[in-house]
Amino acid sequence: MSFDIWITYVLTVLLLMSTPGPSQLLMLSDSATNGLRRGMFTAAGDLTANFLQMLAAGLGLAALIATSGTALAVIKWLGVAYLVYLGVKQILKARVADTKDAPRASCRALWMQGFITSAANPKAVVFFAALFPLFIDGARPFWPQFAILSATYLIIDGMFLTTYGASASWLARRLQGPARLWLDRIGGSFMILAAVLLGFKSLRAAT
Repeated sequence: MSFDIWITYVLTVLLLMSTPGPSQLLMLSDSATNGLRRGMFTAAGDLTANFLQMLAAGLGLAALIATSGTALAVIKWLGVAYLVYLGVKQILKARVADTKDAPRASCRALWMQGFITSAANPKAVVFFAALFPLFIDGARPFWPQFAILSATYLIIDGMFLTTYGASASWLARRLQGPARLWLDRIGGSFMILAAVLLGFKSLRAAT
């Protein structure tokens, strides 16, 4: 893979990530509530799902997943329902007067939230299967190029998620009392908004 092709790929990925999606909104919510260090488990869950989706694309499973409409719909709507549940739960938890005493989510739960949010969009496999061939040289070995494209995407995605998480955590540390309660409510609303975005994606894919 030439350097010029790689730079073009990087610019393409940056453009694709310029608009926040469900995973970014979830990262904002989790980092604001639990801090950046714990919020990174959410990012790790998201990147794990992305890696598995890339691997499925590389192994030629995209066509199989694309033809399984029922499985796609079930996974997507389970993910939507899960995010709505988490959002409502966080909004209700924000009624607690002292947020310092409110229990924080476990690292495992945060990882699972990130994983499920990303995995709830299984058509990402099809996306990677369509994106990667645009930048792969057929005259060169496939897997080294695939590894470079996958690692680049994960690094850029991780940087975006970390930036979102750091911003939310910085703001949360500076808010106390009623303002912090409102931040928790906004965080819960972000989760519900992420669910709405996933739902719209599912509806658009079905039409």
